[in-house]
Amino acid sequence: MDAGDRERLLHGTHHAPHSVLGAHPVPGGVAFRAFRPYARAVTVVSGGMTVGLHDDGDGFFSGLLPLREVPAYRLRVAYEGAEVETEDAYRFLPTLGELDLHLIGEGRHEELWTVLGAHPTAHQGVSGTRFSVWAPNALGVRVAGSFNFWDGTGSPMRSLGSSGVWELFVPGIGEGELYKFEITRPDGSKTLRADPMARRTEVPPATSSIVTSSRYEWGDAQWLERRAEVPAHRAPLSVYEVHLPSWRPGLTYRQLAEQLPAYVKDLGFTHVELMPVAEHPFGGSWGYQVTGFYAPTARLGTPDDFRYLVDALHRAGIGVIMDWVPAHFPRDEWALAEFDGRPLYEHSDPLRAAHPDWGTLEFDFGRREVRNFLVANALYWCEEFHIDGLRVDAVASMLYLDYSREPGQWTPNEHGGRENLDAVAFLQEMNATVYRRVPGVVTIAEESTAWDGVTRATHHRGPSGFGGLGFGLKWNMGWMHDSLEYMSHEPVHRRYHHGEMTFSMVYAYSENYVLPISHDEVVHGKRSLVSKMPGDWWRQRADLRAYLGFMWAHPGKQLLFMGQEFAQGAEWSEAHGPDWWLLDPHYGAEADHRGVRDLVRDLNTVYRASPALWQYDTEPAGFRWVTGDAADDNVLAFLRYDADGSPLLAVSHFAPVVRHDYRIGVPDDVPAWHEALNTDAARYGGSDVTNPDAVKPEPQGWHGLPASIRLTLPPLATVWLRPA
Repeated sequence: MDAGDRERLLHGTHHAPHSVLGAHPVPGGVAFRAFRPYARAVTVVSGGMTVGLHDDGDGFFSGLLPLREVPAYRLRVAYEGAEVETEDAYRFLPTLGELDLHLIGEGRHEELWTVLGAHPTAHQGVSGTRFSVWAPNALGVRVAGSFNFWDGTGSPMRSLGSSGVWELFVPGIGEGELYKFEITRPDGSKTLRADPMARRTEVPPATSSIVTSSRYEWGDAQWLERRAEVPAHRAPLSVYEVHLPSWRPGLTYRQLAEQLPAYVKDLGFTHVELMPVAEHPFGGSWGYQVTGFYAPTARLGTPDDFRYLVDALHRAGIGVIMDWVPAHFPRDEWALAEFDGRPLYEHSDPLRAAHPDWGTLEFDFGRREVRNFLVANALYWCEEFHIDGLRVDAVASMLYLDYSREPGQWTPNEHGGRENLDAVAFLQEMNATVYRRVPGVVTIAEESTAWDGVTRATHHRGPSGFGGLGFGLKWNMGWMHDSLEYMSHEPVHRRYHHGEMTFSMVYAYSENYVLPISHDEVVHGKRSLVSKMPGDWWRQRADLRAYLGFMWAHPGKQLLFMGQEFAQGAEWSEAHGPDWWLLDPHYGAEADHRGVRDLVRDLNTVYRASPALWQYDTEPAGFRWVTGDAADDNVLAFLRYDADGSPLLAVSHFAPVVRHDYRIGVPDDVPAWHEALNTDAARYGGSDVTNPDAVKPEPQGWHGLPASIRLTLPPLATVWLRPA
């Protein structure tokens, strides 16, 4: 063996080990070379022939056999106290084809997870696992794992040209093997890294990747066929947000599948939203600092166990939205940060790479391969795990170069602006690709600014000159902040803040909105939803019920975080989850909490049965103010309409008094109205001030409408009325 080849193999810097190792025709026959550190002897076995190779030292063995062509052969390797017969990893052709490498180089491989990572397979008639990893700056890459006692010396990978991909087929190993990639950096130092494309990982704090494949047989074909029939913005969509590890602490994916679908179905929510499921090292990040973008967290089970949970939800008629975090990643030295010794997944400019808020690194959205890694990841969750929606976290931090940065800490784009053009292009590509490939999936942006066109189609340009970002829905952070601010005031002061409850309608149709009461609003000293309300316990619950009634009637989809559906008084903690004991029949105030949960169930039930509340959610024709200026009375009233013009009247009264014969304007084509829902009903824990009989309009015009009705308005309550 050439001395240079020998040196590079020993030091893990050889880019083409297959050109040296294995069997090669040479003048005089076929040269066999093996690199087996710690072996005492290596023998070539071919048919009835066994030939011992010469020990060249340092784990190298070689021999020249007088053969005309390379035969089928195996290696018999003798170690101290053991002897194994195995295939030679260096006799195999590459497992990636030219088309795969071309698409990777173009940043257009939409099924990237099928070619990179570790895949048990049969190659050239031999069972084993093919490993591949993108590491363009590496001097060399080796596979280390449980199968070679975590010594990658004898398992160097080959570089597949300019693609930056390294590849090795290791015969005889399969599912369950632990592995990492040992990368020799440009400065010659070495780093041991988890596989960025690993589809299964060890349970944290352990960090190894695990060879895996799926054998799951899905039972949700009917759900998948049906979900694309109506676009999300024209369908009922009410979401129960869940942190899986703490919803019922200690339960696995499969155990959750026995409880979560039944609970959510009973409450009538159409979807669950799972806080990030992808693997993450620190549980206290709630999953928002991801290291394993392609692996469901192993804390709760295997990838197939997670498939089982999604399948169970689908079979219960519940859609699954998943939090997805492409904005940033943590700096753990075994994960993505400076993966191959130089900035790779992160931006090469340190000012662009460092996320100012979370001590993490931002992806380089301008790099083709990085964009491909993330776009394929979005598709992976939708296609491999049948996820119905992706709620994209921290979109605002991606869109603006100056996000949380002071002057001098950021550089304008090529047009002199603050927009991150690379991130815009990435989000447009991701959305367009997901909607093209996966019918019925919805993408949702957590975007907190007034960016123009978050939910506009990518090919439609807006006033800013940008095409839309292409999301299906956007979180309405403005509505959430304004309405919670209003509710936090004592009723006597609310008249001065009335505009905080009406301002959302000024921009309600600028995007397709979700109204989010999420985990972010009930942690870090912000108090739980019921605890934000002023006054004594009765008034707090009444305010909460009235607020939920207002929220469910307001244009936009609804999202409610776990624990808030039964008026939990304490903030959420990922350590112990919701306070389920509040619903114990032996607890004195159990009825108070059960009443709020019963209301949430009824809100969802009436909501789903009332197309007026969702069919025209994103069109002005679906809404009309009745009174938006009754500030002195703390009253808000509006009409919602379905596609046929059938109305629902919602009246919210945020004062702790009863108002008798309160006149409300109505259309003159409805003969009578009846209460469809009243948040003050006794069964919810209210004072039971209701309008039990059908209410008939009077010909007296009011609030700009041709007729009017007189209602009894309960204290701190929302009332919904429908045509009788």
